[in-house]
Amino acid sequence: MRRLVLEPNERRQIEWLVDEVLVEYGPWDPAQFVPHARTVAESLPIRVRQFFRKVQADETDLAVLSGLPLSRDLEPTPTGWDIAEKTGVGGREEVVLTLCSAVLGEPFAWGDQQNGRMVHDVCPAPGKELSETSGSSTAPLSLHTEDAFHQCRCDYVALSCLRNPDRIATTVVRADRIALPARLAAILSERRFHHRPDQSHIGPQGHASEAADRDAILFGPPESRYLRIDFDDTCAADPDDHVAQEAIKELYTYVCDAQEKVVLEPGDAIFLDNYRVVHGREPFQPRYDGTDRWLKRVNLIRDIRRVFLTTESRSRVIE
Repeated sequence: MRRLVLEPNERRQIEWLVDEVLVEYGPWDPAQFVPHARTVAESLPIRVRQFFRKVQADETDLAVLSGLPLSRDLEPTPTGWDIAEKTGVGGREEVVLTLCSAVLGEPFAWGDQQNGRMVHDVCPAPGKELSETSGSSTAPLSLHTEDAFHQCRCDYVALSCLRNPDRIATTVVRADRIALPARLAAILSERRFHHRPDQSHIGPQGHASEAADRDAILFGPPESRYLRIDFDDTCAADPDDHVAQEAIKELYTYVCDAQEKVVLEPGDAIFLDNYRVVHGREPFQPRYDGTDRWLKRVNLIRDIRRVFLTTESRSRVIE
């Protein structure tokens, strides 16, 4: 895992840049700012920019930026993303994450996730404890590729930690560390699987089979494979294809053997290559007292034209 720890002067430079953004662009609105984010991000400390250039060029699977500035008067953790949206909490932290993320990729969003917001709040929500969404808590968030069902899924997932007093781990598995036998890898490389929309896209009622995409789980360069899987929502495309279904189960055992835990501290931001890493989260008991784990999340794509071709407009929100 590649990590860069910011120096105090670099942290101050980022704080000044945030101040400038909030003055020049008025009341904070990520949707209005993201088209300008890459240009403004050129004023980030040079080590930060070089760090992300190297991450992209080397296809680094996991990268962490530590020591990012946090507000001294950081608001209590909201009880759900909808509360965060109404109150606008963590605005300065959203600016920081958006700027850093823009060096690595282009932010975009989904219309059916958190009202199409560019920056998501990841925090426990009452009634969502057992869900398959970022509002869950007492149930683990299963290992998955972000938005595995869609051809326009992100290249990177950026997660910035605002609060994590219980040291709840983000679980990760790197594709290069999964020791698969050749027989199993061959099956997983065949286009005999469906990647269905997850609950954050269609709600808890069920899955729309017509929205499922038939594709492989493993793909890309043989010497460094890419991985596409959501263990809650990937299945055999043919219900009678027992070999494919068993392959998913067998893959799960190998993935569990390769699982790592990353505990994010406040001021840490992790950048996950969504083609080379699957991720999840440990279960925890929420308190709903303002002290629970709180992250900000941004989806990033290398080529924003992929989004524009999907939306058939200049919109960064995929409906």
